[in-house]
Amino acid sequence: MRKLIFGLIAAIAIAGSVTAQTTPDPDIESVISSQLDAFKEDDFARAFTFASPSIQGMFGTPENFGTMVRRGYPMVWRPGTVDFLELRYLDGAFWQKVQIIDQSGRVHLLDYKMAEGADGWRISGVQLLELPGMAV
Repeated sequence: MRKLIFGLIAAIAIAGSVTAQTTPDPDIESVISSQLDAFKEDDFARAFTFASPSIQGMFGTPENFGTMVRRGYPMVWRPGTVDFLELRYLDGAFWQKVQIIDQSGRVHLLDYKMAEGADGWRISGVQLLELPGMAV
């Protein structure tokens, strides 16, 4: 009985922390698309403007930010096809899932953490996700 009650409490807590948003947010998609466009043009100064203040503080300069993206996220630096998937609200933040097919045809799933400020949406983090059906 104790396990059943604990399981129900855990399920309610998990369900309460994740809320799917079925309506795409064009403002969020525009920020991500604009940053990807800037990367395609090697305009790291413009790409840097779409990063949240915390990300800007972490990297300091557009050049440092660009170096990190080129080395760590080449599929973002030179994306092929970009598709916006679901937008979710999780633990106080909006997360936009994006599928990128790179120039070599490889599929990548990324989760963009978004932060809303006085001047609109900014990107406050990006995570690479495991593709469904793929083992690590």
